Amino acid sequence: MPKKSNLDALKKDFLSYLKPKRKPDLITSYLHYIGKRDIISPIVCPRYKLIFKSLEDALKTLEKDGRIWRETRIHIGQETAVVNEQTRKIYICPFSGKVFADNTHPNPQDAIYDWVAKCSQNTERKDGLVVKRFFVSEDPGIISNYIEETKEPITKVVYSSALTGALYQDKETILKEFKEKYVKSFSLEEIQNQNRFEIEKGLLAYIQEQLEEDKVSSFIEGLAEHEEFMPYIEKWLES
Repeated sequence: MPKKSNLDALKKDFLSYLKPKRKPDLITSYLHYIGKRDIISPIVCPRYKLIFKSLEDALKTLEKDGRIWRETRIHIGQETAVVNEQTRKIYICPFSGKVFADNTHPNPQDAIYDWVAKCSQNTERKDGLVVKRFFVSEDPGIISNYIEETKEPITKVVYSSALTGALYQDKETILKEFKEKYVKSFSLEEIQNQNRFEIEKGLLAYIQEQLEEDKVSSFIEGLAEHEEFMPYIEKWLES
């Protein structure tokens, strides 16, 4: 049975949730309650069609699986195209380090396609055909590497977004972009009637545990101690 002090603290919010609803469903209402009680803040990652218990859980799981960022290497050498302080986007050959910039070449994307197709250092093949793979970056930190002159070609560790393939100087920038663009809040009660997304196993286990019959019964018993909830309880028992 929920502690009376806990229920008192949540009573105002729960009543506000129930009142506008003509026929509030028991399980949906219960999920709303336990979400507030346990401070559960689910998020959904539409790209991976997964619902997580929290943003922290999502980051921990997806980072471990390499689905947010990947470590990669870029070659920086004297054969790069002109890149300057006004450059905002660059296209990089991962094999030779050749670079085409948005402000120094009329068609940088076409140029990089042509370059990697003919690059003597590109030994990647798929079905016998040359793989036209290249990097793209709008990160000022990455671009600055190509502005600075280098006496000898060097290889540098950078990070690519697993979602967009774009390169960044550090993984923190990718994580920030992921939080801002690739996840959104998803309330616990919304989960019951949705079928678009898979529920991450940790969250699924939590929900299954909370939906055990004795816990739902204890929830109703706790509400029954408060007269204002009786109309809702009566409707739930009738159904």
